[in-house]
Amino acid sequence: QVQLVESGGGLVQAGGSLRLSCAASGSISSVNAMAWYRQAPGKQRELVAIITSGGSTNYADSVKGRFTISRDNAKNTAYLQMNSLKPEDTAVYYCKAGVATTMSLRLYDYWGQGTQVTVSS
Repeated sequence: QVQLVESGGGLVQAGGSLRLSCAASGSISSVNAMAWYRQAPGKQRELVAIITSGGSTNYADSVKGRFTISRDNAKNTAYLQMNSLKPEDTAVYYCKAGVATTMSLRLYDYWGQGTQVTVSS
């Protein structure tokens, strides 16, 4: 079994910063791509940023230049540094990771429980 646990969300004023963490644990053989998604009330879940196991990254246009995704492969942990936050960044942020367990070589996607980010104007 694999668990993803997010942390670091909270309430921040516009222009402020937050750093989210996503730690994968359990019977892990390898972790492939890790990604951050977000879902605002009444909206569909959208991809915010993704990072491959080799460190290549990609971002949604709405966060380019403000958010930075990174990872520590030794800790099976991904981070999302969010700067210059705007009220429209308010959402529940979810972590997703492609994980191969010690029981199977197949990659399966696992999701975290989500962490709330609220940006006040």
